[in-house]
This record gives sequence, C-alpha cells and structure tokens, in this order.
Amino acid sequence: MRNCQAIPCLCVVPFRSQTTVWLFLFFKILEENKHMDAIINAISQANSFINNIVWGWPVIILILGTGLLLSIRTRFLQVRKFGNSLNETIIPTVKSIGKKKEKKPGSNTVSQFEAFSAAISGTVGTGNIIGVVAAILTGGPGAVFWMWVSAFFGMVTNYSENVLGLYFRKKDQDGDFSGGAFYYISYGLRWKWLGYVAALFCMLAAIGMSGVQTNKISGTIADSLDQAFHFENMTLVKLIIGIVVAILAAAIILGGIKRIGKVASMLVPFMSLLFIALALVAIFSHITAIGEAFGMIFGNAFNFQAAGGGIFGYAFAQTIKKGMARGVFSNEAGLGSSVIAHSASETREPVKQGLWGVFEVFFDTFIICTLTALMMLTTMDVHALSGAEADTATSLAVFSNNFGVFGIVAFSIILPLFAFTTIMAWSYYGEKATAFCFQWLGQKGQKIAVVAFKVIYVLLIVASSIIESDLVWSISDTANGLMAIPNLIALIGLNGLIWKITKNYYDRKKGLKVEPMLSAYPEMNEEFKKDLENEN
Repeated sequence: MRNCQAIPCLCVVPFRSQTTVWLFLFFKILEENKHMDAIINAISQANSFINNIVWGWPVIILILGTGLLLSIRTRFLQVRKFGNSLNETIIPTVKSIGKKKEKKPGSNTVSQFEAFSAAISGTVGTGNIIGVVAAILTGGPGAVFWMWVSAFFGMVTNYSENVLGLYFRKKDQDGDFSGGAFYYISYGLRWKWLGYVAALFCMLAAIGMSGVQTNKISGTIADSLDQAFHFENMTLVKLIIGIVVAILAAAIILGGIKRIGKVASMLVPFMSLLFIALALVAIFSHITAIGEAFGMIFGNAFNFQAAGGGIFGYAFAQTIKKGMARGVFSNEAGLGSSVIAHSASETREPVKQGLWGVFEVFFDTFIICTLTALMMLTTMDVHALSGAEADTATSLAVFSNNFGVFGIVAFSIILPLFAFTTIMAWSYYGEKATAFCFQWLGQKGQKIAVVAFKVIYVLLIVASSIIESDLVWSISDTANGLMAIPNLIALIGLNGLIWKITKNYYDRKKGLKVEPMLSAYPEMNEEFKKDLENEN
C-alpha cells in the first residue's frame, strides 16, 4: 500500500497501462542517470575493440576469399546458371500469381516464395537506403562499384549457404524444419562446439539487428511527426512508436515462420515495387545525369577512399568504420542468416532453394541498392556532402528533393516497412538459434527458452527506440561479424560437398540415373525421394 500512496495516480490505471508507464519511467531514469554516460562510454569502447578485431583484414580476406573459392569450385555458377535461377524462382512465381496451390493437410512448411520473402525481408532493410547513402558519404561514389564486386561473389556464397542449410536441416516432432549455419557446422563439419558458438552469435546479431531497425523506425516517424506537430518531448514520442512496433511485431512473431512468411510475402512485393517505381521516376526525371553518375562510380572506384567505404556489406576494409558498419546491412551473404528462413521451405531439392539465394543477392544489391545509389548521384551534389553529414537526413533529402512533401511521406512509409520486415525475419533467426542452443533441455525446455527469447526480443524493440543510433549500429555490426566467422569456416570446409550436391541435381536434370542427394540423413533422404516421385 505504501507504493500505491507514493504514486497515487497509478492506483486507478489499468494494469496494462501501468506496465507502459513503468516502462517509460524505467527508461527515463536510465536516460537521466548521471552514471549512464560512463556506462555507455565503456560499452562503446569495449565494442570498438572487438569490432576492430572482427572486421580486421583476416576476416575481410576470409569473406571475399570464401566467395572466390566457391565461385571457382562451382565454376562460377552465379554466371552459368543465372538464367536458370530466374526460370526456377521468380519467373514461375510471377506466372503463378492468382493460382491456388494445394498444400498437404497439417503441413508446417512454407512455400519457396514465402521462405524467400521471409529471407529477403531480413536482408532488405534500412541498409539498402541509409547504408548505401552512408557508404557514398564516407567512401565516395566509387563505393558502389565495390558493392557490386562483393555482391557478385556473395551470390554464390548465399547459394552455398542455402544448399547446405536444406541438406542438413532437421524435422522436429511437430513437423517443422529447422536449419542454418549451426546445423551444417554441427552435422556437416561435425564441430558441435562451433555450432553452438554460431547459434549464440546469431542470437546476439538478431537482437542487434532488431535494435538498429527499430531505432530507424522511431527516428524516421518521430522526425516526420515533429515537422508537422512540433513535439516538445521527442523521447516520449519515440517510446510510444517503439511500443506500437513491439505490439505489431509480437502479434506476427508469435505465429512463427508460417505467419512471418505470409506477412512478408505480402509486404515485400509492395514495399519493393513502391520503392522501385519512385526510384525509376526520380532517376529518369534526371536522365541526362545518369551517364555522369556511372562515370563517378567507375571513376572513383579505385581510389583509397572508395575501397574503404564501398565494400561495406561484404567487409572489404576497416579504415572507414562508419561506412562499413552501416553498409553491412545491405546484404547478408556470408552471415549464415537468411538460410535459416530458406530451410523452412517445402521444396525437397537443396539446389532449387539455393537458386533463390542467387536471386536474393541480385535483387537486394544489384537492383535495390543500385537504385538508391543512382537516386542520390543523379539528384544531389555529392561533392558538396561529406562523411560528417547525417545519413538519415541525407536519405530523406533524396526523397524530398525529388517529390517534395510526397517524398517525405513516401520515405516515412518505405523505410519503416523495410525495417519492420527485417525485425520479423531476425526474430525467427534468433528463435531458431535459441532452440538450437537449448536443445539439451528437451522439447519442453526448448519451448520455454524460445518464449523467453521472444519476450526479451519484444522488450528490446521498445528500448531500442530511444537508444543512441550510432552505438546500436556499431554493436549490431560487431555481432554480424562474429556470426560470419564460423559460417565461413564451414563453407570452406564443405565446399566439396556443395559441388557434389550441385552436380547431382544437374545430372538428374539431364536424365542421368544417379542417387538423389536431398538430405544428409538416410531416412529423410528416402522420404524426400518418395515425395519427388509422387510429384512426378
């Protein structure tokens, strides 16, 4: 009763509202506490130290070297089979629009396109807009060239992750498929300890990635609202936005991969087509500047500044930290993240889902990121800008300069949508990593651990809405780097198997009588063979 008298206004407030009030008071105390600056500074310094190690030259060489090795091993599959990847993925999906596909009763899988949508929703995020702008601000227009180079190798890296993910995935008692880097590390390399390490890093990266996306949602919407209503307390506005995002995310996250895939398959096409349409209108309204834009990209590609900031999504250099830290979100090839969503696909053929990975990187980098870059280079004087410019403000200026008030509204819709779908996808990645880490507790213990992760994940969405932006980006970048290392080691160690599975698929396509390589586990391989026979 003493507590009730101390804060009498809370006595008549409903419980759920009290929770929101207490949450705000908690974060407000943290914000105003005189010791918080010292704590945040210590966290920042520790993260910076780890980040310098994680994204040093050895890891940079590891990422690009793995892509080169896999390209050679598969005889540059991303070039040879690019047309085939379109014919087996996006083209039949577009043709099937409006057609109902029968699904097995009680099936817990998702379609190939839903798995792709869930994966691409995690890949296409704020890095595709803000990350590209940041890379150009810090690395110059030549940064875009290095983004293309690394994406070229990333296409086969992502393909390889998906092939291994489906080959080593497992089915639980509920009929759900689970896969990812931690599975092919544990059951392919047979290094279970490294599999657990990879899963732990994935959990940290999921929380970090969610924080970044939420931070940008709250910042973007709050700034837009402030221009219209001139709020006095922006922290409260951002917190309210964070709570709304958390509630929406929780409603979807609780439905698992089926609900995430369904929502993503609706949002991804909408937000992508909206962005592509606006970008093309902006670029072609400055059609005379397109040639100059490409001239700046290629003309500045081989100076030190461009190399430092430009590779960002694939970690070419460490000298320009800000550009690389923000640009890592443009593409996740090498992280072993999107394979977790792809592993839930209904397809029995690892190579088929692998081809979705080729298209995923192509769509993410060669289309979305390139359009962002051309919008900026054709409509803004980049020579008048510097790395000190705010990336979000510059991104907003790109839209407002082209479309005025409508551009501001469009930006306030597109960026939060990009960010929100990423939050959905990474919640699933973290969920599967948590289940893997706690599998020793049995099915009941796993479920408790997963529920605990989801609760923490949703609460941190709220907290991230008011945390300093730069620190959130930096911590998430470090977690992503840590996640990439065990995954890349596995890709190198299993490169021979990747080629065998690939060759096996295309040999069967040619009509050769060879034993299908569909799963690493004999019982599941037989089950999948029967499924394929029934389909035919």
